[in-house]
Amino acid sequence: MHILVTGATGKVGAQFIRRILESDDLRDTKIRALCHNRSMEAREGLEIVRGNISDRAVVRGAMKGISHVLHCATCKETADDLIDVTVKGLFWLLEECRTSPSFQNIILIGGDAALGHFFYPHPVPVTEQQNYSAYPGCYALSKVLEEVMFEQYYVQYDLTGCCLRAPWIMEKDDFKYTLSFGDDVFGGPRWRELVGADRADEYARSGTVPLMLDPRGNPVKRNFVHVNDLVDAILLALECSAARQQTFNICMDEPVDYQKVADYLRETRGLPAVEIKTPYFSTWLDNAKAKFLLGWRPRYELQRLIDEAWAYQRGADDPRRIWYPG
Repeated sequence: MHILVTGATGKVGAQFIRRILESDDLRDTKIRALCHNRSMEAREGLEIVRGNISDRAVVRGAMKGISHVLHCATCKETADDLIDVTVKGLFWLLEECRTSPSFQNIILIGGDAALGHFFYPHPVPVTEQQNYSAYPGCYALSKVLEEVMFEQYYVQYDLTGCCLRAPWIMEKDDFKYTLSFGDDVFGGPRWRELVGADRADEYARSGTVPLMLDPRGNPVKRNFVHVNDLVDAILLALECSAARQQTFNICMDEPVDYQKVADYLRETRGLPAVEIKTPYFSTWLDNAKAKFLLGWRPRYELQRLIDEAWAYQRGADDPRRIWYPG
């Protein structure tokens, strides 16, 4: 295989490349990484090309000789990039896929933002048949546009591809910082803004964790996936005939229950919790289809997600960074 990875320096792309290059079973696989704002060093089995995915000539050059594509490039809440990355970039990529003599398969990393995740109530488990329902903002809209473009290329050109729809992707100490009352919070909600600066400072000093409640006062359940589990699914989907033109929810077996998070952190680390009512709703992504057709199984459950996040120690060369807003 000769794989083109877009968004290669991001969380998913970088971990996928690392797994490929470190696997004895995949030693004959070559990777070409398309980099734009950030870059990485070339090494045996890894070629680096630089350029903007919205430039057709860049995409055409990056696709030469490619058999498989992993499309991770995204724009998050950066409206100025939405059309260039999500529409133009993906369009040029799909056009090159359908006309390339070497092309075999493309995998899109989608997101449950296309379904509104916890912004809207979902009274039953969310399957791959759920209608699109982007929440306010450009990122969720971008995930809808990506999936729709993919589906239409199946219809128009019988293109071979699949979409792996992931919820919030965790690695390292990410999950710990989703619960921070400081300015270092990862993602949302931004707890500090919900409780005010004084209370947030007090909670941060005591190690208090937020227990998110829905509008009725019930603990929220929210979907997550660890990057290692997502990369497992990518590796399975690369050459799985049953994955052709399919969409899969790739997530933990059960969503993270904020009540169980609070209970576990109190029992194992003595951390207090505070209930915070929010406008958000519980959701439960159903991953049965991925288990059935891909033979995939997630390795991470709640306790492992928490334990690894709290145990992770960052080195001086591995600072926490927020590359994109939102």
